[in-house]
Amino acid sequence: MSVAVLGGGAFGTALAVSLAQNGPVTLWARDAAVIDEIATHRTSPRLPGCALPDAITPTTDLAHAAGADVLLLSVPMQALADLLEIIPVRLAGKALVACSKGIELRTLCGPAAVIARHAPDAIPAILTGPSFAADIGRGLPTALTLACADADTARSLQTRLSTPNLRLYRTADTVGAELGGALKNVVAIACGTAIGLGLGDSARAALMTRGFSEMQRLAAHLGADPDTLTGLSGMGDLALTCHSELSRNFRHGAALGAGKPVDARATVEGVATARALDALARRDGLDLPICTAVNAIAGGDTAPEDAMRALLTRPLKEE
Repeated sequence: MSVAVLGGGAFGTALAVSLAQNGPVTLWARDAAVIDEIATHRTSPRLPGCALPDAITPTTDLAHAAGADVLLLSVPMQALADLLEIIPVRLAGKALVACSKGIELRTLCGPAAVIARHAPDAIPAILTGPSFAADIGRGLPTALTLACADADTARSLQTRLSTPNLRLYRTADTVGAELGGALKNVVAIACGTAIGLGLGDSARAALMTRGFSEMQRLAAHLGADPDTLTGLSGMGDLALTCHSELSRNFRHGAALGAGKPVDARATVEGVATARALDALARRDGLDLPICTAVNAIAGGDTAPEDAMRALLTRPLKEE
């Protein structure tokens, strides 16, 4: 079963490094300079300090890369549909594994639905969970969720994509798995904002807990199993992202809370996801106060201190 990673960012490159332990892997990226550096020096500016093994074949030829049996789609959520549109080979029967975490702004759908819309004859899967690219690239132990509704494909992917340092647990609940990966980024921005404002770790714990409640509420509304969120794709990813300075979403929130400039070059998935979830909440009449608050803060509509005060002084009720 041949494997290609489409997307030469930090996470896609780290996945290629890990998967190369099992055999040849093709790594596709748009940026010719990145591909040239990998081919020449076996390093990538997207994953500094990590040597790329010879088993990785870098390429800018999308048709060549997409000829693999399994495609890992490691691009930002808002770019996933565009990537699927330009793949110049037939995708029927292929396993397409989305490594994106978020909700598409245009359709308010997660990655599995985006794949189904653009490649209806392919087999969609989700790879998600608590992970940083630097850890995977360095060979540190990491456990992720592999979600796929097709049981046979899920088992074969679990075997092919697991490595000595990358352990995959499978589930059939693609919607639940992708919601955990999406919402944890929004909650991480909220937690970062609280820390940036100097509100302390107790406030962070409160936001994480109530954010997890929003995850489960949305999962039930969209037909997922709320228990899926208690695993790696939900609670595991939430714990990692809300506590680490390595998280772009947490750092973004911390900068907003502290009144510091944010890095406009960084891909902060939680910003677009908060917009999408706020729109979904309004459309479906859902109570997602943290998502709504983060959207207001990130969009500059509400001062961070005002939004945090409103969240932390909501009406008293049963938990």
